Amino acid sequence: MTLVSVTRFHLRSLRFFPFFMIHANRTIAQIRKADGFLAGAVQRDNDLAFWTMTMWRDEHAMRAYGASGAHQKAMPHFAEWADEAGVVHWMQAGRDLPDWPEAVRRLRDEGRSSSLRHPGPAHDDRSFADPQMTHGMRL
Repeated sequence: MTLVSVTRFHLRSLRFFPFFMIHANRTIAQIRKADGFLAGAVQRDNDLAFWTMTMWRDEHAMRAYGASGAHQKAMPHFAEWADEAGVVHWMQAGRDLPDWPEAVRRLRDEGRSSSLRHPGPAHDDRSFADPQMTHGMRL
């Protein structure tokens, strides 16, 4: 069994985009070297929403990554920069990443909203618009 983690982060203003990208690039570099990281992908939605999907050996490996390095440094900023953010985790057999429609469905149905300083109206219930994925890559 492997752990899948999906996150969605919506920037509340374009002015945060350059700073977000600096932190995103640093966290991508960190995740590629993280112990227990098996596979992943990122996607950009056309409305300043950013998605991650990562697969981990176990919850301990995922939490160790999140509590260290570039990811740990980025997280306090995200609470200020986002007006929507959520996460969902689940266990699955095999090491194939789910497809994006499955990730979206799970985030909406099973996810939890992150703590933000400026939450928007779609934040708490994850009622964001259907994503229009524009740019993505495998990790």
